[in-house]
Amino acid sequence: MTQPAAATGLAVVRLTLNDFRCYPFLRLEVDPRPVVLTGQNGAGKTNLLEALSFLAPGRGLRRARLAEVARRDAGEAAPWAVAARLARREGPDGAVTTVDVGTGREAASERRLVRIDGETVRSQAALSEIASALWLTPAMDRLFSDGASGRRRFLDRLVLGIDPGHGTRATAYEHALRERARLLREGRFDPAWVALLESRMASAGTAMAVARRDAVDRLNRACGQGLGPFPAARLSVEGAVETSLGDLAADQAELSFRDALAAARRRDRDAGITTVGPHRSDLVVRHASRDLPADQCSTGEQKAVLVAIVLGQARIQATLRGVPPILLLDEVTAHLDRERRAALFDELCALGVQSWMTGTDQALFAELGDRGQFFCVQDARLVPASGI
Repeated sequence: MTQPAAATGLAVVRLTLNDFRCYPFLRLEVDPRPVVLTGQNGAGKTNLLEALSFLAPGRGLRRARLAEVARRDAGEAAPWAVAARLARREGPDGAVTTVDVGTGREAASERRLVRIDGETVRSQAALSEIASALWLTPAMDRLFSDGASGRRRFLDRLVLGIDPGHGTRATAYEHALRERARLLREGRFDPAWVALLESRMASAGTAMAVARRDAVDRLNRACGQGLGPFPAARLSVEGAVETSLGDLAADQAELSFRDALAAARRRDRDAGITTVGPHRSDLVVRHASRDLPADQCSTGEQKAVLVAIVLGQARIQATLRGVPPILLLDEVTAHLDRERRAALFDELCALGVQSWMTGTDQALFAELGDRGQFFCVQDARLVPASGI
């Protein structure tokens, strides 16, 4: 069997689910090679990827409420849990270290608990110091043509993989934004308190914009030449704060943003929204060689551009953090021809990334061969399968 390049990176080697979606209980042990899950629609493939996505900060690949994740037969008030052992091989001697990560929901609560090596941590942000996950789902096939909110979330997950502190800054920004909006809506407020909230928004929001611009610059270098049959992509961020950073130093951009918030108080109160800030920015992507906005490309080309961006991000993280992210690729072979499928599998193995891929037809993963490990998913049960 071919020795997997992924053995030098980060991998889930054991996964345990309790009352998660369609799984009453599951324990799965795998090695660092790419994992392929095949089976009929509704068998539980995507649910397993969603469980893995909870090993990173955030609401998972479906952005579900915690109650929605509980196994249906157990009731919405039921607790659920996802636990994993992560193995990392690094250093000149290839030493392997492991960490046990667990997360889940307390009964009848919307609070998500996180434990690392058995110790409860205060915030999900601690997960980003251990590992990161990126995902592509069928819903993201329309990422470039749907609204800006999905593209912002996609961008911020890319940023989080480069800068783990990005999530903490985003949380601080959102908290101050909501509190300011509440005070403006109520109409009676202490101007000094609103000014303090605007100062917090300006500080955290400018730092978010700086991190986004830095991530986009890195991605443009990583994606600028393309990857075999995958097209080169050109990215930019459109937003008032991000644009100001092209002309101003960060401290000056922060002051400008703070002043803009103060000037917009009456407008924001009347509109019921905060009209300026990085929460309104957008990720713009172009197919570089064709010089076309991505949303004007064919469905297949849009999928190829998305894959190119994710692979570029994996390269960046492998360089900056020593290990690439875990990739969760739901129905990834859809809209990819044979040449691009083969190139994708080759790159995943060369990067040393553990990827979890799903599909209904195992034949579409034939080019992966014994470099991967295959499972058939049937009614929330996993059965080992031979690669083609």
